[in-house]
Amino acid sequence: MRGSVKQRGKSWRIAIDSGKDPATGRRRQHFETIVGTKASAHKRLAELLIEIEKGGYVKTPRRLTVAEYLHEWLTNHARLNCRAVTAQGYQYRIDHYICPELGRIPLGSLRAQHISKYLSTTIARGQSARSALHDYRLLHKALGDAVKLGTLAVNPCDGCQPPRPDDKEMFFLTPAAISVFLAHAEKSPFPYYHLFRTMLFTGLRRSEALGLQWRNLDLELLTLTVTQTQHRLNGGKFVLQPPKTKNSRRVVNLSPSLAIVLREYRSQVESQRLLLGAPLADSDLVFAHVDGSPLDPSTVSHEFLKVARKAGLEIRLHDLRHSYSTIMLAAGVNVKALSQQLGHSNIGITLQIYSHLLPGTGEAAAKQFDNLLKPWLEKKSVAISLPNG
Repeated sequence: MRGSVKQRGKSWRIAIDSGKDPATGRRRQHFETIVGTKASAHKRLAELLIEIEKGGYVKTPRRLTVAEYLHEWLTNHARLNCRAVTAQGYQYRIDHYICPELGRIPLGSLRAQHISKYLSTTIARGQSARSALHDYRLLHKALGDAVKLGTLAVNPCDGCQPPRPDDKEMFFLTPAAISVFLAHAEKSPFPYYHLFRTMLFTGLRRSEALGLQWRNLDLELLTLTVTQTQHRLNGGKFVLQPPKTKNSRRVVNLSPSLAIVLREYRSQVESQRLLLGAPLADSDLVFAHVDGSPLDPSTVSHEFLKVARKAGLEIRLHDLRHSYSTIMLAAGVNVKALSQQLGHSNIGITLQIYSHLLPGTGEAAAKQFDNLLKPWLEKKSVAISLPNG
């Protein structure tokens, strides 16, 4: 097996001759162009020769670029195996961030250093480390599929360090702030007050609340069942789809006060629908426009911010979920029960997010430790003080 490096203008051409193919009798040759120094070309030649010797070499189609492969992957894998909103998110990151930087590189020439440089450049330009980590995971998955298909020998993402995002600062409403917030929310357009109150009193995510149908509410047994989520895709299409994980499909207990509010709300909705000549059905969305059409998720967030600002609060819509969790923990609710109410895939996620909010856990544990040992320590003290005899 022979290899050579020849200069061609400002680039270097690697040529490898690995002998004849026993099946066809044709010579097996590989050509690759490297832009850079002569040393980098020789380094790449050495890598290729080692890969061929170990049997791990895969000949990638010469003209297949990273951009072409990623778009093929979107069509043939992501759109078939991922939820519609997930595939849409992948396409946005690929089109607007990854391909402008890495798209022109031949897939077979993509290296860990290319990906590392892309990630650091992304962060330097103002993207969050969390967004860069999302891109890393996207690339790792897409390129991992290329390895499974035999298009690549190794996944270049394995050779670079994924970004470490900072923990998001978490905000939550105190009971006093909740009172102020709800007072301002009551003045918001129909049905946003009822939506915000439901999210605050149940810890539902926005997509879960918007995906609720009247069949999911049992206002007699005080329960709510999460069976689907609602999303708006590019182009304006609304889709209902199952929750992301099996744990997200769950039964959430309603407080008596929320059940009263929702009964009054249902009565209002029924009256409005009768005026329109369209009686309310169990399959109708709970939180929708008067005619039953879906609420736009971005409009919901916008309306929430308007209410929060009028109330003098700097919080996001998702912080209603954090507020629910914080108050439940302060009330002494079991963490396992809270994890089930929130739809977390395991209790570890709940502890990771909210462990610092558990009221007095360290102090209580120290006192409990003392209390458990106290009888034995007292016995020892008495034994030591007894006179010899």
